[in-house]
Amino acid sequence: MSLKSIIQEMRSRSRRVVQDGSTPEVGDALAQSCWAYMPQELLREVLVRIESSENAWPPRKTVVACAGVCRSWRRITKEIVKTPEVSARLTFPISVKQPGPRDLLLHCFIKRNRSAQTYCLYLSLTSALADDGKFLLAARKCRRATCTDYIISLHADDMSKASGTFVGKLRSNFLGTKFTIFDGQPPHAGAKISKSRSSRLVGLKQVSPKVPAGNYPVAHISYELNVLGSRGPRRMHCVMDAIPASSIEPGGVAPIQTEFSPSRIDFLPSLRFSWSKSNHTDNQPSGSSTNQKDGVLVLRNKAPRWHEQLQCWCLNFHGRVTIASVKNFQLVASPENGVAGPEHEKIILQFGKVGKDIFTMDYRYPISAFQAFAICLSSFDTKIACE
Repeated sequence: MSLKSIIQEMRSRSRRVVQDGSTPEVGDALAQSCWAYMPQELLREVLVRIESSENAWPPRKTVVACAGVCRSWRRITKEIVKTPEVSARLTFPISVKQPGPRDLLLHCFIKRNRSAQTYCLYLSLTSALADDGKFLLAARKCRRATCTDYIISLHADDMSKASGTFVGKLRSNFLGTKFTIFDGQPPHAGAKISKSRSSRLVGLKQVSPKVPAGNYPVAHISYELNVLGSRGPRRMHCVMDAIPASSIEPGGVAPIQTEFSPSRIDFLPSLRFSWSKSNHTDNQPSGSSTNQKDGVLVLRNKAPRWHEQLQCWCLNFHGRVTIASVKNFQLVASPENGVAGPEHEKIILQFGKVGKDIFTMDYRYPISAFQAFAICLSSFDTKIACE
């Protein structure tokens, strides 16, 4: 079989696997000797060509299909596919938990469904402010007596905290002025779990005791109270507990999650693998704990300027935002992170309105799509005390 025919066959396979959801189990794939026992040199060459040619969605689903053939294909595909930090691409589901690119903002957008109180995050596929997009994450708003929760999931139709698609959640206080972002799995080595009823529910699906499921606080968001009662822009303050302040400096490093915990792998819509004993140790998130000498990263909203002619507060979103809204914001590194430098001027996250229920969300290193999405969700809450 020629190299060209192999690539064509894999592209055909990707349509069956990704569109129809008919991913075969690993045992079935291993029985397909023509794929599982292909010479490693030839296999690597095939996968390198596929990965380089299918560099955008929806064709990039071919790369995901290749990783679902068998263990050897998966291992080599993972070696070839780079993290979003390096490639500026989101390929596998775990990519939403990894830091974005260093040199540019990754363009995404959020669609709000007011009646269902749900929010869906999409990766932008074109230069348009809103297109069909590649689905990334979904969230559902749940009102409680004393707080509000936003449950974040990998699947738009399954947003239960007890589900294997559960990624994390955002919780607010009663006034909607303080929020905590919880990750469903350890963001770095040494992360401490937050004991709660929800963490016990998620723990019911735990398989490996080495990677406990639960609620790990990774960020705290606060909105300053407006005691004077005058209308104006909101003031945000984000403490990223899981990211060291040194990560924004040249050569700085943020923790990177490389796998979902074993209890969740079986529920991923794109990838289904059985876990061997050797996989458990590789599943631990890389990167060191942030409770060292380095402080944690603190973000603040970039102060807008008052435009006399327009009689409104203005920020330069470089064409990514078209409708004025109190929800619009840009986050940069706070002076609390040390002596101000060029890295403190870079926009790390920007969010703004482009339609009645459509908002753009652009983010970059060192935060992930999941963290950026959760921060943006906090802006949707009504904050009478802050406006």
